[in-house]
Amino acid sequence: MKNSNFKFFIIILLLILIIFKIDNSLYAKTPKVKIVSINRIFDNGAHNAFSDMCRFKGYIYLAFRSCPDGHGINPTSSIIVMRSKEGKKWETVNRFHVKYRDTRDPHFLGFKDKLFIYSGTWYYGDPDIKRNTFNINEHLGYAVWTEDGTIWHEPVMLEGTYGHYIWRAAAYQGKAYLCARRKHEFADIFSFGESRNTIMESAMLESEDGLIWKKKSLFQQKNGDETAFLFETGGTILAVARRGRDNAELCRSKSPWTEWERKDLGEYIGGPLLVKWGNRYLVGGRKKTDDGYKTALSWLIDDKLYPFVQLPSGGDNSYPGFIELSPKRALISYYSSHEKYKNDETITAIYLAELKIDEN
Repeated sequence: MKNSNFKFFIIILLLILIIFKIDNSLYAKTPKVKIVSINRIFDNGAHNAFSDMCRFKGYIYLAFRSCPDGHGINPTSSIIVMRSKEGKKWETVNRFHVKYRDTRDPHFLGFKDKLFIYSGTWYYGDPDIKRNTFNINEHLGYAVWTEDGTIWHEPVMLEGTYGHYIWRAAAYQGKAYLCARRKHEFADIFSFGESRNTIMESAMLESEDGLIWKKKSLFQQKNGDETAFLFETGGTILAVARRGRDNAELCRSKSPWTEWERKDLGEYIGGPLLVKWGNRYLVGGRKKTDDGYKTALSWLIDDKLYPFVQLPSGGDNSYPGFIELSPKRALISYYSSHEKYKNDETITAIYLAELKIDEN
């Protein structure tokens, strides 16, 4: 009996060693990534956060929220939109806000020859009346868009998004899709500032014109939160879903995207990014470390994360955007509060990192 137990122990040990060797072999094959440069590209003394980037008609576009009253909900917030040819010199091409609402989390979508920017907005009301609680049931999505990058349409509310906190968008075969979290059955509990709980769910909304939305499917029944979609050839969709302060999940579904598979990614990811850089999958966002929260990037290989870069960051930070310059060079936008002015006041600014893959 003892001999049998010993053999069983040896078999388990060998299996663990084999799995460890395979995992480390994959890690060894991931490319080395060098930070070529990092620049603070926008700082106006306000709280600047929640970035996104895209390409549109020969330009790189960058959007983020700027608010003189900080991270919290405030109708003094606005969305700033900038563009650049190569990511070096930037010009502001639009700035918008929504009356009585806090605008935040801008995300781009190139769709039907237009460039859309979607913003989730909290209702605040009269700015002269101080509010301390906010209800996601009063949330409403807004959009601005352009056909040439210069002339922008004024903010328009998105039909079908009331009570939904909209986030990243993606397009596939002539239709647009939004991540939108909401309370289950719009229950009249849970407000900003309280801990998230199981009543929060995430819906996938669908639109034919980018402005009128309807529910396509429900991909998180509990702990729904910020989610990044990525459509694959053939209609399979990958998604990296934040789960509040819990571990993020990798979600996968085939068309018509009504049934979903989910895998625990083993770590918390705030403000998730999911893109392809060349033929590799890149995941980014806020990560817990021994030195606090940092903006970090990982390769996604066989449904596992392999970290490769931790960007200079700290405090209030993350929400990266991504632009591929080539299969070996890329730009990452993000915000961070790791620097201070000479008077020791914290700077919350937008940063741009240029990365290079070094496979030598």
